[in-house]
Amino acid sequence: MMPRRFLLGSVCTVLLCATLPLARAAGLDVQRPEIQSFIAAQAREGVNAAALTELLSGAVSQPKIIEIMSKPPEKALSWFEYRPRFLTDERINAGVALWREHHELLAKVAASEQVPVQYILGIIGVETYYGRITGQYRVLDALVTLAFDYPPRSEYFRAELGQFLKLCREEKLDPKTLLGSYAGAMGVAQFMPSSYRQYAVNEDGSPARDLWRDWGDIFASVAHYLHQYGWQDGAPVMAPARFNGETPPTLPATVTLSDTLGSLRARGFVVDSTLPAETPAVAVAAPEADQMAWRVGFRNFYVITRYNRSPLYAMAVNDLADAILQRSKQP
Repeated sequence: MMPRRFLLGSVCTVLLCATLPLARAAGLDVQRPEIQSFIAAQAREGVNAAALTELLSGAVSQPKIIEIMSKPPEKALSWFEYRPRFLTDERINAGVALWREHHELLAKVAASEQVPVQYILGIIGVETYYGRITGQYRVLDALVTLAFDYPPRSEYFRAELGQFLKLCREEKLDPKTLLGSYAGAMGVAQFMPSSYRQYAVNEDGSPARDLWRDWGDIFASVAHYLHQYGWQDGAPVMAPARFNGETPPTLPATVTLSDTLGSLRARGFVVDSTLPAETPAVAVAAPEADQMAWRVGFRNFYVITRYNRSPLYAMAVNDLADAILQRSKQP
């Protein structure tokens, strides 16, 4: 088993030790009014303004991140194009191997959080290929880019930048060295800073939470996240469906549970489920290369979309989890 605790970064961060010098780099213009406003807001919360100014001046805005944010794969691809990226023999086998390697730890976490092992593995399998692909961008650069150079979601990412600074102080991490995704998600579990602070847990009771190298913390944090959002143990995630109505349905842009099985059936969906008619549900388009196809998601499907709002993502997690479970039963 990998080490249960291995902290990344310096023991003393720049925001805790304002006297430590930072290497300056050609980067952010900290005199911009919106950045000055951010620094002032952080200073009101007790952050050393001079140290934060020095830190941000060494951050570099990344145009490539803006390009990716403008056209994420979840929006650019159809289901039949998206699914093969994650449902490969290699990824399924790697999930089974990880389960067998850490079967006792995973069983303990699953029992504690009431979330099945295969969905814990499905999340990290889709997110980072079980830690193989955790991101190549400095988290600081990613968050600065989106906080100050991406107006559509600048408010959200400025808040995440503030959460990142707090996380680095709390966990004694070096904000200059941490790597993550283009959106600033971190570790094997790909938690955003606010999610890290709110939902990450230390499975063995130690004081720090390490989502990079401690499998106990990684498994427990993913399961805790799903549990906190209302995972229903033993309940289904999805069911196959077909549409027999005359007018193709218009689906909402985001996953909601505003329909029920009964209302979907009244609109022309035939759903392979014995759940009661009043069960909250959502219709999900799952087109194949040569024909239209449908599924219906339930409460647990909605919970997976709290990790990533894309229905394609949630379907990939569900299908990978199912595949890992089935293959784990093979000798």
